[in-house]
Amino acid sequence: MKILVIGASGTVGQGIVQELERDHQIIRVGKTRGDFQVDLTQEESVKALFAQTGKVDAVISAAGGVHFGPLAEMSCEQFNRGLQDKLMGQVRLVLTGKDFVNPGGSFTLTSGILAQQPIRTGVNASTVNAALEGFVLAAATELNGLRINAVSPTVLTEALPDYGPFFSGFESAPASRVALAYRRSVDGVDNGKIYRVW
Repeated sequence: MKILVIGASGTVGQGIVQELERDHQIIRVGKTRGDFQVDLTQEESVKALFAQTGKVDAVISAAGGVHFGPLAEMSCEQFNRGLQDKLMGQVRLVLTGKDFVNPGGSFTLTSGILAQQPIRTGVNASTVNAALEGFVLAAATELNGLRINAVSPTVLTEALPDYGPFFSGFESAPASRVALAYRRSVDGVDNGKIYRVW
């Protein structure tokens, strides 16, 4: 299969590429690196990406930023960052990409454990992740022959030096284990599934 991996140079993305490149053709996409570049916050950039790549069999998104900070100090502009980047960025991939994914193909988006298990300073992330999961559940009923799922990972083992203090008491998962959920989505038959790798 020809698979587009957005966020391929990130920790999760690298794990996905390593897992899938053994038996699939991987197109690596990043904001500044990779075979192609895309800014998920800009619709024209997403359209330009698919115009360059042409038809693919699957789209995986392991990209998108959110804002971490105390709710009491958060501005609307800061909150909107996560909405425009991680939420609408992945929604844009589906809305535009549905015309470029071959029949029977799939989308796999990335949410996260904070949708169900919030942490201090993580209101924006929890909101975005929960909204993404709602989008996947509903979009699965209307994609006409295409599948869509999401992977919801816990904090990555590789990210513990940076994010460990925010996830006190959480069990981590290595990127290689998280990547298996993306393989399951791409190679399997599920539609509207949220793979929780906790």
